[in-house]
Amino acid sequence: MSASRRVYVNVQTFYVASQSQPEAGRYVFAYTITIRNLGHNTVCLRERYWLITNGDGNETEVRGEGVVGEQPVIAPGEEYQYTSGAVLETPIGTMQGHYVMQDEQGEEFHTPVPVFRLAVATLLH
Repeated sequence: MSASRRVYVNVQTFYVASQSQPEAGRYVFAYTITIRNLGHNTVCLRERYWLITNGDGNETEVRGEGVVGEQPVIAPGEEYQYTSGAVLETPIGTMQGHYVMQDEQGEEFHTPVPVFRLAVATLLH
C-alpha cells in the first residue's frame, strides 16, 4: 500500500439487549467504526462490502454506497466515525469486509476491515 493510501480501521461492538428478542432468534448488535486517514492524500469512502456470518455459519453479503447514507471525505490526519448495526439469528457471529475508497486522482482502492466478533457478552469466557 502506498504512503498516500494508508487508511486504518478500528471497530468496537456492542450487544443491544433492549432491541433484541432472544426467544424469537433476534440478536441486535451495534458497531462503531473509526476510519483514520494516515496517508498524504484526501480519500473518499465510496462503497462498503460486508460478509456477515451467524453462529450457525449462515452468511449474508451486504453491498452499498458509502456508510450510513454518507460518502465521507477524509483529509490526511483526519478520521471519520460512525455507528451502525446488524441483526443476527444467533447470539454470536462475525463480520468482515472492505471499503472501496477513492483517492484525489480518482483511483479506487480497497481498505480491508478484518473480521470482528458480534457476541452477547455473557457468552464470552
